[in-house]
Amino acid sequence: MDLIFRNVRIDDAQPLMDVAVRSGKIIEIAPHISAHAQQEIQGHGNVLIPGFVEGHLHLEKANVMHRKANRSGTLKEAIAVTAELKPTLTRDDILERSTQVLRALVQSGTTHVRAHAEFDPVQGFTGFDGVLELRDRLRDVIDIQVVAFPQEGILKLPGMQAMMVEAMEKGADVVGGIPYNDDSAHEHIDYVFNLAKRYGKDIDLHQDFADNADHMSIEYLARKTLEEGYQGRVCVGHLTSLGAVPPHKQREIIALIREAGISVMCLPATDLHLGARGDSHNVRRTLTPVRALRDGGVNVCLATNNIRNAFTPFGTGDLLNIAQLAIPACHLGGADDQATVLSMLTTSPAKALGLQDYGLAPGKAADLVLLDTRSVGDVILDLPARLMVLKRGKVVATSVCQRSVVF
Repeated sequence: MDLIFRNVRIDDAQPLMDVAVRSGKIIEIAPHISAHAQQEIQGHGNVLIPGFVEGHLHLEKANVMHRKANRSGTLKEAIAVTAELKPTLTRDDILERSTQVLRALVQSGTTHVRAHAEFDPVQGFTGFDGVLELRDRLRDVIDIQVVAFPQEGILKLPGMQAMMVEAMEKGADVVGGIPYNDDSAHEHIDYVFNLAKRYGKDIDLHQDFADNADHMSIEYLARKTLEEGYQGRVCVGHLTSLGAVPPHKQREIIALIREAGISVMCLPATDLHLGARGDSHNVRRTLTPVRALRDGGVNVCLATNNIRNAFTPFGTGDLLNIAQLAIPACHLGGADDQATVLSMLTTSPAKALGLQDYGLAPGKAADLVLLDTRSVGDVILDLPARLMVLKRGKVVATSVCQRSVVF
């Protein structure tokens, strides 16, 4: 064995376990493993979980809020401010800030991230190329899926359809989209599906991001997903409009989303900050209905979206902070509800991202986090230190003596 964790908690209903790793894989999990390893780590009853999965993040736009502020706090101004800043962002600037974010993710126990990387005729591919570069450079530390994301739309911008094709040729992992920010949401969705089928890629859309239920296209997307046989290969982020739909209609849409196998990324930090800015009183939460989606059988996840920019002027990259925010905001504080939250940071986004080699089980990749808490049920409540983070069996971050990361 290369490494063995001794006496770690992986399930509150089971005794302490040993977990053995060899060649980047989990080889054995048992109450006592008689074999020895080059490195043996005494867990002292602390919790060991699979690495956190960040399902929706914008790397190249992070940490720029000090350059130009969003004074109104609205989505409209956030888009305008960001559009003004993007042409000024250089390759070195993007690499430096994105690396800062990725370092924070690794330190906090994230082993996989899906990054929505933008491009358009004004800024070109500077940000997108930077994220591709980091994906390749840091593949031994964190797995990065790169989404070809057209923030400014596709159909309404001359040259964007060709740029979408070029992004796929450059090596994008996923086809992105933003139906609500284009001339026709349905035609936008059709284009994204055609491109995804052409390159054999999954789809991830910014979907129905508004306070009200006007002009929603989630039903069209779900039916298109079924028609194209793309069940389990489509994700949506935001979907805040669904929270404004009357209960009977909401149940119908959720059933359709479940049938289509569409995963939903709730982005509470951004959506709480930007939403309901026009409400004068009794201000709405403006979040996708997490509990209704979960109870309706939809694969629902929690993710960060943006960090310290015009869309979200705060954040650290720690998914446990996002989970603590979601617990009151999404009414997940009840005992039964709390028990479902940790999976929204781990197994649920792993499913959404199509990670086949993920999980705390023999044969899976040793992407693991040792936490300074002795109860799995208390992981989110305790905000425990990440004592050790492993990527394919190699230690990539530790806080045992001094918080450090390998890059």
